[in-house]
Amino acid sequence: MSQAKTIRVVIVDDMQEIREYLQDIITESAENIQVAAAASSGREAVEVVLREKPDVVLMDIQMETRTAGIQAIGTIHAAAPEIRCIVLTIHENDEYLFQAYQAGASDFITKTMEPEAIVSAIRDVYENELLLRPQAAKKFIREYQRLQANQSQVQEALQVMMLLSTAEYKILKLINDGYSYRDIARQRFVEESTIRSQANHILKKFSKKHMRDVIALLRDLNILNNV
Repeated sequence: MSQAKTIRVVIVDDMQEIREYLQDIITESAENIQVAAAASSGREAVEVVLREKPDVVLMDIQMETRTAGIQAIGTIHAAAPEIRCIVLTIHENDEYLFQAYQAGASDFITKTMEPEAIVSAIRDVYENELLLRPQAAKKFIREYQRLQANQSQVQEALQVMMLLSTAEYKILKLINDGYSYRDIARQRFVEESTIRSQANHILKKFSKKHMRDVIALLRDLNILNNV
């Protein structure tokens, strides 16, 4: 009976104690899994991984920058898509996990997982057992719903923006820039009551009671910078 192929792993984390901890887990708990190398930054990870050509990479997300690991995963996936990347994270609700999957990550593990679970994740990814775990599936669903809701809001806000008169649009831009109704009235050589009346028309079109809510919406959707 032939011996199972050794799974070669590269560990990437900016904390030496984490790298050593994971290496100990793999060395002590896993048969046929070998740590081929380690790296402490996203930049170093790309160099080491493309040189060593491991089967699996354990990649921390936040290193020299908050998304260094994600950028490294993207570079590795583009150059060598056969190399599987597993994201290392502290919390399961890491806000960058969805971006990591988009970059090419195959799975994620938390650094506090039991050693058996970490070893199992490495084996599953190597053997291409990539059915989404429930935690990962929930994250995708939540992110998809958020993106869908955001897209709907953008469409609705843009439709309202198209209904604004030129004067109303200019007033909205000035309010966004921090000018008061009085300041705007002086700039436009009209009475303050005229500006307030136009502001009320804007509120009705957006179905809002307060101008701050309109501004908050447009800033959140980054619309005023794009029209």
